[in-house]
Amino acid sequence: MTILVTGTSGQLGRLVVEALLDRGVAADRIVATARDTSAVADLAARGVVTRAADYEDPASLDAAFAGVDTALLVSSNAVGQRVAQHRNVIEAAARAGVSLVAYTSLLGADTSDLILAAEHTATEDLLRASGVPHVLLRNGWYVENHTAQLPAAVIHGSAGDGRISGATRADYAEAAAVVLTSPDQAGKVYELGGDTAYTLADLAAEAGAQSGAPVAYRDLSPADHVAALTAAGLPAPFAEVLADSDRGVREGRLRTDSRDLSTLIGRPTTPLSDAVKSALA
Repeated sequence: MTILVTGTSGQLGRLVVEALLDRGVAADRIVATARDTSAVADLAARGVVTRAADYEDPASLDAAFAGVDTALLVSSNAVGQRVAQHRNVIEAAARAGVSLVAYTSLLGADTSDLILAAEHTATEDLLRASGVPHVLLRNGWYVENHTAQLPAAVIHGSAGDGRISGATRADYAEAAAVVLTSPDQAGKVYELGGDTAYTLADLAAEAGAQSGAPVAYRDLSPADHVAALTAAGLPAPFAEVLADSDRGVREGRLRTDSRDLSTLIGRPTTPLSDAVKSALA
């Protein structure tokens, strides 16, 4: 079986390749794609097949999917353009006769009103309409989205005391590798999140305890949160997406009682304390 992983020059896709190798998949049975294969030259040096693939270039996708049995479509980071890009990947997979496509969607995508959910829901619809056998990996929040702010004296947000079922990218990547190497996955939907939900105040407290310096969580209004993010240099549309995600946290959209993630990986998800330790190291 040959397994293709898209976006392997990015953080999640690369970790999925590493997880597949850790699970004993032969390097020459893994196809790692990236727009620029020089970004994954280290994987090629380890025997992984690397192919150029651009979500906006159907010809490159057709070439990348040649001889592929199973694929992981890692969602694009081009918010606002993802549906068209994902359609190109799904259509290439269909032309190649791929037996299974796994897609990294969003926790509760089918019922979520988050801005981020819309493109994921549309992609899930495309998969259903395509006729390609598929499995949905509805990933919750990445802990790194928050620990990337560390070290900091103040963590800003507008999530209130909402709880987040966050997990590390490595946790989600390991789950993807399990699904890609397990039988009878077509039609399954996994709601993936960390075992123990946390608030942003919890994150600040943990960071302060580990760093030895006080860290505060400053809860802002959504408008002030957007203003703070744009002042820090983020484009306004992306700042609005992040503030909307914090609104989702306040309303429980990024919390789950599902244990799909820990069940798939066969261990508890990475504790917040360990994620903070890694971020501060």
